[in-house]
Amino acid sequence: MKTKHIKDTFLLGAILLISLSSCQVTKRYSTPKLSIDDIYRDEASTDTATIANIPWMEFYSDPILQGYIQKGLSNNHDMLITQERIKQAEAVLGQARANYFPELALTAQVDQTRLSSVDPLTGMPKDRNSLAYHKETYTLGVVASWELDVWGKLNRQSRASYADMLNSYAGRNLVQTSLISNIATSYYTLLALDKQLEVTQDMIRLLHQTLETTIAMKEAGYTTSAAIEQTRALLHSTKTSVPELEKNITHLENALSVMLGEPAAAIQRSTIANQMVKTNLSIGVPAQMLAKRPDVQQAELAFRSAFELTNASRASFYPSINLTSGLIGYSTINGLSNFFKPENLIASIAGGLTQPLFARKKLITQLNVAKAEERATLIGFEKAVLMAGKEVSDILTTYESSTKKNADRAIQVEAQKKAVADTQELLQADLATYLEVLSAQQGLLEAQLNQVNDKLEQLQAVTNLYRALGGGIN
Repeated sequence: MKTKHIKDTFLLGAILLISLSSCQVTKRYSTPKLSIDDIYRDEASTDTATIANIPWMEFYSDPILQGYIQKGLSNNHDMLITQERIKQAEAVLGQARANYFPELALTAQVDQTRLSSVDPLTGMPKDRNSLAYHKETYTLGVVASWELDVWGKLNRQSRASYADMLNSYAGRNLVQTSLISNIATSYYTLLALDKQLEVTQDMIRLLHQTLETTIAMKEAGYTTSAAIEQTRALLHSTKTSVPELEKNITHLENALSVMLGEPAAAIQRSTIANQMVKTNLSIGVPAQMLAKRPDVQQAELAFRSAFELTNASRASFYPSINLTSGLIGYSTINGLSNFFKPENLIASIAGGLTQPLFARKKLITQLNVAKAEERATLIGFEKAVLMAGKEVSDILTTYESSTKKNADRAIQVEAQKKAVADTQELLQADLATYLEVLSAQQGLLEAQLNQVNDKLEQLQAVTNLYRALGGGIN
């Protein structure tokens, strides 16, 4: 009968726990509904093709650049730091989930009691060997404590930690997409600086020739010394830009080396002429961009974590059911020789229910703080979505405006080349002034440098668009 009573009691307790656990006071999380159909300005694409789905090894075709990106993903210090942050988040999640289980500890205790040697009732001396005079109790067992998650507080804290862990994954993806974009942008900028240096050095050689021609014409009496000095001034003015370009190249090589996790050194590279600007820039639909962009994911996960913590704070107002102490082990009095006998086996358990009544506004304050944080993170999520749409729109505008200049820029460069050749011939025939020659040469240098800048701007726009759409993770 006693065994049946214990079984019935246990079954009743289990049913009660199941019933209470179904009474959780919190609501389930769902992604906030935002209006995203018009976040791309003047773009109403329904095509789900997007360049963000292209693996970066295919998106960037230059094999040298591919090698640098791979090296950066393996060695970059920001990537390595992010990996450690992920380990921290995973550890915190494991700790939060461990709260579901009892806390166990091994305990060993010796209690020694010595009483008066005289019996207070009879006034006679006690037998020194009797338990009434001298008692030693030995106890060895396992102590447990456990909070039952009836109202879902621990569950919501665990869900918040899970969202934080996912946030760390999104953070890693954000570092990765940014790193790929920065490496590619730095690489393209190096190629553009190389070309600008080449164009400048070609112009310097041309100005040297012009100066020699001007000196010869002065000696023949066809021009003045002012023409010589103005030509010399333009020559040396152009030469002063060379050290600045070389400095910029060195600084950019150093910066790119650090991105790769290496000491500053020269960077092997191709030429900007070998880089093809992509023209098929499919952006897909806004929902795809929001699902792939790590910063938008982080913003939503921050809201999700705050949402769960708000629920956990709300659950704190309800009673806590705790197994405050429990002991399973052995205990004996005066002697260890028969310590592990079955009759020395003991078990004790104590539970309690705690209902908050007055906590000096602590629980109310915690809930209000959690609600404010939840609202703030929701606003942050909405802002992240708008900023993502703005960034994509800005990049598309930059790309389109830059590509529109290509045809006119090519005509300008060819016209300036012809003007330089024609004015040099006319100068020798005394049909043009040296000022016309210098003006044509200055115009050619400016047009060629701008042409390089145009291509760099387009390469960078394509790279930025790939990152802005969430490309580079796969």
